[in-house]
Amino acid sequence: MPRKRFRYVQEFEDKTGTRRYYFRRPGFPRVPLPAPYGGDEFKHAYDLAMAGAPKPVGGERSPPGSMSALIASFYASAKFQALRPITAATYRNILERFRAEHGHKSVAGMQPKHVHALVDNVKGPHARKRLLNLLSLLMKHAIRTGLRQDNPARDIEVELPKSEGFLSWTEEEIGQFRAYWALGVLPRLVLELALNTGQRRGDLVRMGREHMRDGKIHIKQSKTGASVHVPINEELRTALAFPPCRDFGPFLQTEKGAPRSAAGLGNDFHGWVREAGLERPLTLHGFRKAAGRRLAEAGCTAPEIMAILGHKSLKEAQRYIDAFNREKAGEAAMAKVEARFTRTKEVR
Repeated sequence: MPRKRFRYVQEFEDKTGTRRYYFRRPGFPRVPLPAPYGGDEFKHAYDLAMAGAPKPVGGERSPPGSMSALIASFYASAKFQALRPITAATYRNILERFRAEHGHKSVAGMQPKHVHALVDNVKGPHARKRLLNLLSLLMKHAIRTGLRQDNPARDIEVELPKSEGFLSWTEEEIGQFRAYWALGVLPRLVLELALNTGQRRGDLVRMGREHMRDGKIHIKQSKTGASVHVPINEELRTALAFPPCRDFGPFLQTEKGAPRSAAGLGNDFHGWVREAGLERPLTLHGFRKAAGRRLAEAGCTAPEIMAILGHKSLKEAQRYIDAFNREKAGEAAMAKVEARFTRTKEVR
């Protein structure tokens, strides 16, 4: 069977005999693609490159010492080349928007007051934090390449709002969603896939029959690089037997049979939640939190939770156990209070 061809992909063999792959689309940044050709990470990086921002006009002629030239130099650096494809694509999207507006400005002329102004002009604390972090990376690269002696972004801070993060779905909310969306429709398939694997949406949209072996789903997480091997339970096995689950390609596809994007799936999911009559601001990522909660309530250890969710540290997994233990401790404490201080009713 001939292998699938990917448009704009250049393939060659380097001096060591290793096959190398690059996305080279006219007017777009040159992006390295991970081997093997056609593998999960290759396809994911290819999709990100196809959706990436075009180069600004005249990008190849960036004046020396300009922000545009610095960004181009950063892309060619070993630090950037070592990034995971999804992280590199995220950095590029932010930096290319910055480059289009500020690429002509001088690297040497950047001062803390300019960084403050750039960051303050961005909407949303998390977006401001991301831009600040990338500007700091650029200035560190400028120091390494001799364009600056200091980092004007070093002492600038962006305060993030205190939050417990995404809300975890309760069992009642899961039941309500299931009651509204029956087996055989896409929202129900998304629920069962997310809840019973505990994976992020970027990995949910990649999952397909090719990842199923020995009664498990085997996938390498795109965010962390961790390999997880999740046993397929009865709820998920039943959902995968119904349409719209496909026998080829990703489980989650559009009506035309195209792969779904992580962002598009997240947007659609908000509508499905509202249609099911759920009032809290629940998200797709909340199923990952619910999966962790369920594992803790089932008595799983931190290493066992790590094995399913792909966490890198015991501390992350231990949070689910600690939250469950606090709830049970509270119940036990109030039971003791009630037993000690509740008066015996008078017998009349």
